Amino acid sequence: MSEFAGGTHRVTEGEWKDWIQWRGDPFEDHNGPFYYRHEDDGAVRCAFVAEKRHMNGGGFMHGGCMMTFADYALFCIGKEALGDSHAVTLTMSSEFVSAGHVGDFVEATGEVVKAGKSVIFIRGQVSTRGETLMTFTGVVKRVRSRP
Repeated sequence: MSEFAGGTHRVTEGEWKDWIQWRGDPFEDHNGPFYYRHEDDGAVRCAFVAEKRHMNGGGFMHGGCMMTFADYALFCIGKEALGDSHAVTLTMSSEFVSAGHVGDFVEATGEVVKAGKSVIFIRGQVSTRGETLMTFTGVVKRVRSRP
């Protein structure tokens, strides 16, 4: 069972109960599923469970997977600042710190550093079991939606 609201899907049962899935981005839908929720302190936490398909040839989490997840997190973390605006990633930097593995519960947290009129600056980290896998910073730009 689920409820839909504005492109989001609130999970109502199972292991992801009370998490939200942001649907409608075909690339993220294909690479996820990724989820997010609001913590009691107001912070946004994003998560997914790493599967074999998220690994590289060496058996470690693929950097492209972590970057895709971090890009997803940029928009979840910045969602409140964005309001109803559409946006695109203007720039994103990432630093790989450690490797993820199959079965890891991978999380991303972060903060809006500054929300301007047209751009929003965000920073965060991807981690598992309390260990940082990657840090990231990004800028998202508000855009008009296409007709």
